[in-house]
Amino acid sequence: MPVNWMEEYDVVVAGSGGGGMSGTYTAAREGLSVLLLEASDKFGGTTAYSGGGGMWFPCNPVLQRAGTDDTIDDALTYYRAVVGDRTPQELQETYVRGGAPLIEYLEKDDNLAFEMLPWPDYFGKAPGARLDGQRHTMPSPLPVSEAPELRDIVRGPLDVDRLGASTPDDFFIGGRALVARFLKAISAYPDATLRLNSTLVELVTEDGRVTGAIVERGGETVAIRARKGVLLAAGGFEGNEEMRARHGVPGLARDTMGPWSNTGKAHRAGIAVGADTDLMDQAWWSPGLTHPDGRSAFALWFTGGIFVNQNGERFVNESAPYDRLGRAVIDRLDDGALSLPFWMIYDDTEGEIPPIKASNVSFDETEKYRAAGLWHTAETLDKLATKIGVPADALVATVERFNSMVDRGSDEDFGRGDEAYDRAFSGGELPMAAITRGPFHAAAFGISDLGTKGGLRTDSRARVLDSAGTAIPGLYAAGNTMAAPSGTTYPGGGNPIGTSMLFSHLAVRDMVDE
Repeated sequence: MPVNWMEEYDVVVAGSGGGGMSGTYTAAREGLSVLLLEASDKFGGTTAYSGGGGMWFPCNPVLQRAGTDDTIDDALTYYRAVVGDRTPQELQETYVRGGAPLIEYLEKDDNLAFEMLPWPDYFGKAPGARLDGQRHTMPSPLPVSEAPELRDIVRGPLDVDRLGASTPDDFFIGGRALVARFLKAISAYPDATLRLNSTLVELVTEDGRVTGAIVERGGETVAIRARKGVLLAAGGFEGNEEMRARHGVPGLARDTMGPWSNTGKAHRAGIAVGADTDLMDQAWWSPGLTHPDGRSAFALWFTGGIFVNQNGERFVNESAPYDRLGRAVIDRLDDGALSLPFWMIYDDTEGEIPPIKASNVSFDETEKYRAAGLWHTAETLDKLATKIGVPADALVATVERFNSMVDRGSDEDFGRGDEAYDRAFSGGELPMAAITRGPFHAAAFGISDLGTKGGLRTDSRARVLDSAGTAIPGLYAAGNTMAAPSGTTYPGGGNPIGTSMLFSHLAVRDMVDE
């Protein structure tokens, strides 16, 4: 049956995070007409919630100007050692090699500016690991005064959506800066159209080729033709409880750091036209400080404290990279050695507020945590143990052993401080502080995520593959809508945004070449 196309473009892009923006910008700059669809009322997706907005792009021009002596071969050695054979080698190599040319391409536009933000690789003992952080790049802050029209249409920061805080009037920073800079750059191209509150719900195929999309917007359904291709870069399905359960993704939708609009509609549209999937049980994990609204939010940069389970015992390196820490929590949940919540135990050195310098969602009033049973205080560890329901003798013994290891300068149980990342927030010093000064405190934690990372299988040109490994003509995927090249690991800060940006760019370049 002939489709009643209501609009027509060369390229249709679903999603407005770093990937959707990168793909849209590339299409516009290469002379294609392009439509970007954002399902929510603001641009930015999960990218806009990122405090740094970083990209793991080894040897890119920003890092070269800063004097790095890194090599692509070393970076590739590291990435392959960490990811292993879980994903195709060609896909891994495409990612590692592709970031530097992408930054070079983007920096030709004065609207797109980047700088180095040193951030150690997350597996410091792997061959080729970079411990000085010289593989990480972030967008330069953008004064709101240079793009005031974008202030209220770029998503985030998290405090705006979670706590009702006011949108910043000074700078776009981190992921918001990346999105705002792309929006400024795209605005120079008249053949680029961007639409909010527009959701891709179905793909149209003709003779086996994806030729367009069915879009819901403003209470109506419209068919939009894509002459060259459709790029799905709409994030993960972390906000869809049913999909999480069906695919066995640990944790709850309420505890994700993705926006509410990430419900997997792009995934389902791709699967409906024959796309193969992989890694559907995976996410980018993190420990989550539990807040009075019941949601556990990604937290890092701990300057004190230890984590204990329901037996009052430590079970993990508390200073490990957040994904590795989150996966350790999930492993202990799976084998029954841990139940939720688990507890951060800390002393009064910094007061009652937990020693967390990056809570991502700001702390609410202390009384609210107490009233919700999330924070507890007692004059002794024995009394604190009673309040949180763990054996008193075990908690006292755990703290005593931890303190003795602090005195010896080594975590003999879990290796806290053995890798560069562990010491990234302690000035290179041992990230262990004795728990000696009463009163003593406990804060509840759960498991959070930065989005799911399973999705449509693609090749190195971001073309979506069917179950036979054949590319579906006209269909591309990137970011958390594609199956992550990093497999079940998180090699370094900036992998999610970097992957999304690069494969979206490559998708459109393939459309141009075709």
